[in-house]
Parts: sequence; C-alpha cells; structure tokens
Amino acid sequence: GEVGSPPAQERVLFPPTFSVSEIKNKQRRHFMFLRWKQQQRKEKLAAKKKRKKEREALGDKAPPKAVPKTIENQRVYDETTVDLNDEEVAFDEATDEFAPYFNRQTVPKILITTSDRPRGRTVRFCEQLSTVIPNSHVYYRRGLALKRIIPQCIARDFTDLIVINEDRKIPNGLVLSHLPEGPTAHFRMSSVRLRKEIKRKGKEPTEHVPEVILNNFTTRLGHSIGRMFASLFPHDPQFIGRQVATFHNQRDYIFFRFHRYIFKSEKKVGIQELGPRFTLKLRSLQKGTFDSKFGEYEWIHKRREMDTSRRKFHL
Repeated sequence: GEVGSPPAQERVLFPPTFSVSEIKNKQRRHFMFLRWKQQQRKEKLAAKKKRKKEREALGDKAPPKAVPKTIENQRVYDETTVDLNDEEVAFDEATDEFAPYFNRQTVPKILITTSDRPRGRTVRFCEQLSTVIPNSHVYYRRGLALKRIIPQCIARDFTDLIVINEDRKIPNGLVLSHLPEGPTAHFRMSSVRLRKEIKRKGKEPTEHVPEVILNNFTTRLGHSIGRMFASLFPHDPQFIGRQVATFHNQRDYIFFRFHRYIFKSEKKVGIQELGPRFTLKLRSLQKGTFDSKFGEYEWIHKRREMDTSRRKFHL
C-alpha cells in the first residue's frame, strides 16, 4: 500500500458492489445503514464547505447561485392561469355567485354541520372551526338530509354551509356550499390537528375578525376556490386581534393554518399557531347547492386522466 495508509484488507470494508440490504441480520443491517447515511452526510457537508470557500475566494466574480429545481417552479403551464387585468376575469368576478359578498351586499353567516351523529373528535373539530370563522353556528345533524337543511339555511339567511364528514371517528371530508345558488366544493380532508395536539400553541383565539391570506390560487378553478374561502370571513379584519387565517395552496393541497402574531419589538414579529390545522384536496366543484344525484359539475378530479405529470396542478 501507499505510505501512511492502512493495510489493504482493513481499508476495503465492503466489496465495491456490496449493498447494505444484503446483510441478513436486521440490527447489523440497520447499524450499517446508519453508518452509510452518516458517511453520505459528511461528504455532502464537505462538498458544501468546499463550494462556499471557492465562492468566497472568487468574491464578486463568483457565478450566480443556481436556483434549485422544485416541482413548483417546474410546473406545467396551465392555460387557465388568471391574469388579474383580464377583462373576462373582471366580468366573471362582477357576476359570479360571490359578487354580492365582494360588493358588501351580504354579511357572511355560516352553518357548520357534520355527517350523521358525529363522534367526539369531529365534534371538537367543528367547535374549534367555529372559533376561527366569525358568525358561524354549529349544528349537529341527527338523521336530517342535507337537501332538507339547505332550504332552512337559506330561509334563515345563512350564506354558507360547511359539512364535516368523518370515517371511523376521524374527520376526512369537507363540503362547502355557498348559498343560495352554489357553487359547492367537495374536499378530501387530512392531517387534522386539534388545538391540544399543537405544540407551543398560543392562548385561545379571541372574538376578533381575522385577516385572511390566500396563497397560490392561480388558475380559474383556483381563483373560484379562493373566492369561496374568502367569502366565509367578514370584510374588515380587526387588526387589533392580530389573528390570521391562511389557506396556502401548494401542489393542489390546501394547507389551512390559524396564527396570532406578536410584536416583540418594532422590527421583530413572532407568530403563535392557534389551531386547528388541516389539509384539503379538492375532489369536485359543483354548480348550484349540494346535490349528489343530479348536480351539474364544473370540475371533477379524475386521477387517471388528469394526473399525467407530477408537475401538473389544477388550482
């Protein structure tokens, strides 16, 4: 061997074609895998340091940093992406079912209900959701069909109906119906975290009207869904309450978070999550109010036909 290097049999631990998965003993295999991972991490860090040094040595002459490729920035172009200065979009917004809300002719009043005879977790989720959405009322359903509830809602000036569905005691679906004329969106719901399951959460939310943030609803469909969420909340947020409800769309998953921000000094702001949090995935958008049999659908998520590329998104 070369000077100062260990003898050959010690240096070559694994033959070059060796893979950790060939080790039969589970504990040994796990141990070797962790060691291999550690090695990988070290090499990566070393390479990163080296690159940093090279950049510093080059100073101003260093080439611009490469922008990493992500699924988001490699997104397949969608011809329905909304240009806010488009006349057609302006006309749609002036005449769609949410126009009365945006023109301040209606005040949001929301009924939150459940699937038939809800269990504890769903009940708690509905109660917490009603503290996020001002002017919302929770009604626990016992054997009353949604079709029967909707006319009663309209008669009592409710502007929206939210239905939380559950499967095996776990909330797993959300139906949002804008009254009186629709549309109705069906979402799959996942990753529900109630208040007590959130680490480092803030004190209970106050009665103040929160700000609403809608991120990345860029296509015509996304725009409609964004308007739908916006119209659940009263117009003028009470900034004194420092509460903010966020609907963040990323790769067609809508992440909901509810925070309070805290001014630590004139420049520093901290945020506390208040909860609940959940994730929605749009399944369908239906014209009109909830009608599972004869509803006319504007959009239905058909996985096999639509999800041809991992970089194709609809919202």
